Parts: sequence; C-alpha cells; structure tokens
Amino acid sequence: MKKATHQQTKQHNRDLVLRTIFANESISRAEVARVTHLTRTTVSDVVNSLLTEGLVEEVGRGESIGGKSPILLSIVADSRYLIGLNLAQDKFTGAIVNLRGEIKEMVESPVHDDNGENALNLVYQMLDQLMKKKIKPIVGIGVGTPGLVNTREGVVVNAVNLEWQNLPLSQLLEKKYKLPVLVLNDSQAAAIGEYVYGGEHAPDKNLVVVNVIHGIGAGILINGRLFQGDGGGAGEIGHVVVQENGELCRCGKRGCLETISSARAVVQQLNMDSLEDVISSFQSGNPRAKDVVGKAGHYLGASLANLIGTLNIQKIVLTGDMTRFGDAWLKVVDASMQTGTLTRIAEGTKLEIGKLDYRACILGASAFLLLDDYSLLFNEEN
Repeated sequence: MKKATHQQTKQHNRDLVLRTIFANESISRAEVARVTHLTRTTVSDVVNSLLTEGLVEEVGRGESIGGKSPILLSIVADSRYLIGLNLAQDKFTGAIVNLRGEIKEMVESPVHDDNGENALNLVYQMLDQLMKKKIKPIVGIGVGTPGLVNTREGVVVNAVNLEWQNLPLSQLLEKKYKLPVLVLNDSQAAAIGEYVYGGEHAPDKNLVVVNVIHGIGAGILINGRLFQGDGGGAGEIGHVVVQENGELCRCGKRGCLETISSARAVVQQLNMDSLEDVISSFQSGNPRAKDVVGKAGHYLGASLANLIGTLNIQKIVLTGDMTRFGDAWLKVVDASMQTGTLTRIAEGTKLEIGKLDYRACILGASAFLLLDDYSLLFNEEN
C-alpha cells in the first residue's frame, strides 16, 4: 500500500472537517476535533482555510462547559450552488440548489413525445435557462434520469421512454457547460435525496427508497453509500417479471412489475385520461378503481418482500405518484410485504411514504456531486 502524499492527507483532512460541519447546523472547532479525531491544530488550520474560501462562517458562541464559550461554525449555504435535474417521463424539472438543499430557482417543461433528440434538446434548454439566472457560482450539474445508467462513465445505457441508448450525457453536458457533471438513475437520485434531506437518516444506516411513477425503481443505500451493483442497475425492480404471460411491457417482456403497479399501469387499466381521474374515482369509492389500485399495491408489496429477503434492510421509503393514494394504498403494500417474507424479518421493517415528492430526485442528483468529493467546491474559477 502506497503512503498518502502530503496533498492527499491535506485534502482528506479538509473533506473530513467539511463533512462534519455539513452534518451540523453549527459546531465548535473543539467538537469537530473530537468527532474527526484530528488534532485541534489541524482542525484550526483547515477551518481557517474554509473561512478564507467563504464556505464556512462563524455564527456566534455556544454554551460554555467551563472557560470561554466556544465559537460556533456553520456552512455558508449560499456560497456555492449546484444544479439538479429530474428527467421524469412526463415532465423534466431542473433547479438551482444551495449547499443546504434549498431550491433557489426552478424550471420545468412537459415532455410531449418519446423522441430522443428532442429530449436531449429539452435538457439543453432547461440548463440554458438555469445558467442565465443571476445565482452564482454554479459548481456542478447532477442529473437523475430514468433507465439503466453507467454512472462512472456518465452514459445512459438504455432509457426506453426517452429513446436514449448509450448516450454519453455527462460528456455532452460537460463539453457544453464547462462544469463537472454526474448522471445517475432517477430512483437512485431520489434515494439520495430522501436520505440526505428527507428525515432522520443516520449517516451510516441502510435505506431502500422505491420510486413508483410511470416506471418503478429502487435506490439502495448501504452504510450510507449508494449501492449500484456491478453493472449500475441495482434496484431495477420495475422490470422483474411478477405475472407470467401478463401485459406487454415497454421493455419487451410480459408481466413486469411496472405493467401492474406503476402510475401509468393503473391509468391504462382503468382507461382513464390521467392519474388525477383515477385518484378521484378511488377516493369516491369506485369498486373498479379500488380493485386496480389494490392489485397494484399487492404486487409492489410482494416485490418489496423479495428485497427484504435479499437485503434485510429495515427501512423502506416509498416515493412517486402512487403515494398520492395515501394510507389505503400503503396498507395494502405493507400487508403484501409482510405476507411475502419471513415474519421475524418483515416485522422489523418500517415502511413509510417519503417527504420530498419530485424534489427528492433533484436534491439527490445535486447532493450526489458532493457525497464522496468536495473538490468541486474549490474550483479556482470560483
């Protein structure tokens, strides 16, 4: 094993201190040293550098435990900005986000067809709009897109509804906008968003977030780290066959979970114009609507049982359009999940609806830029 260089050690210490300050509304230098196990001198040197960069500020004094009251530090939320994109099937949404996940500007545009070139041009148009805003500096772009994604290469391997195959999206956007770009699956982005901003999720815990929209996908975080699998497709549960000889899926197979449990599926099965029509019919007690939505929940729960049996992760968050059916739908999903796996495993699993709606993907895509590396915050051009 090679010994770390002085520069690598310096960057490691910087990121460790910055991560600790990020994790707290405010914190003293002494507490940073205690949490990171760095010396007070090292912490002081790093903090001085962060103060100079404008990333951190002193925000008053904390309570004294004997001696002088400690000076508290906090992230300067508006010192840098990120762009997050959610390329959902029916509507693209983009936002400028600050370092605390606060959305400062948002643009959105409906998607009218499945033409891949049109979809790419729409991405450019949204980014052009956001880049023209007066909010600066923007230091990176995170993109959550449907489909199978090679995040390491920034390539959308296959997004059926967008007609993208082997699209080097990261490379195209970096060339045009001269910024670092990371691309990941939209369900994985939603998982990061819920994990970072959606509630009390400890940094080293496990979480599965299942996004149920026109399609269905899961984002899996293990020990606080996104698990993408060997090929990047971990969590693609929407295209697992759950009903032999079922409806034809847009992926070419029959009986995929997506053909039964997605928002698109329930609208099609009820021959209605929109999900809003289905929700209205469901809430008014229409037996057919209740049957179709119940069946959708049942098959989703059965698929979650398989996830639990494989991973034994005890917290699952559901996001996306289908969560609009509320507790009645959630109870069906939970009952099916409980029935489908070992009682001792299932009874320890908590199932809940996410808190961030469509924002989860946007916030997760932007946060993904900073999960492992803070270097883009120190771009010399800033």
